[in-house]
Amino acid sequence: MLDVTYEAVDDLPPGRLAEIDEDRGEIRVRLDAAAPLADVVRQLNTEIRNLMASAHWYQLWGDEIVSQDTPGRPLGIEYLLEMKVPRSSWVEERRGLVSVFIDPGLDTEGFAASMNPATKKFLAGGCWFQLYAGEIIDNSPEPNKV
Repeated sequence: MLDVTYEAVDDLPPGRLAEIDEDRGEIRVRLDAAAPLADVVRQLNTEIRNLMASAHWYQLWGDEIVSQDTPGRPLGIEYLLEMKVPRSSWVEERRGLVSVFIDPGLDTEGFAASMNPATKKFLAGGCWFQLYAGEIIDNSPEPNKV
């Protein structure tokens, strides 16, 4: 099962406005709660490019698997300060690109809070998977462990 969580925090290292940690089936996005949203989004775009460059994430688009190495449209995610939905974040997906539209009127805490339900809904579409230590992790429920 894939899980992506966003949280506004006050314990990032000095000068660090966003941090992404990846583990098996999980991404944790930590954002500086006190920083202006525009600065956080700028740093978040750098962090997400680094994550996508790790080549652990894939998109199933029709019958094609899109990756960081896909010619013409390498897999990417972009965060944009453009409102699609007031006081919220909106996720749109195309082949090789996920665009996250963020209401510029939000603060960093509001952005983090709006991303958790938006990301859960997005991942429910079942088009993304992670290659982790040779194992493919998708949005299927984990088998019961005995």
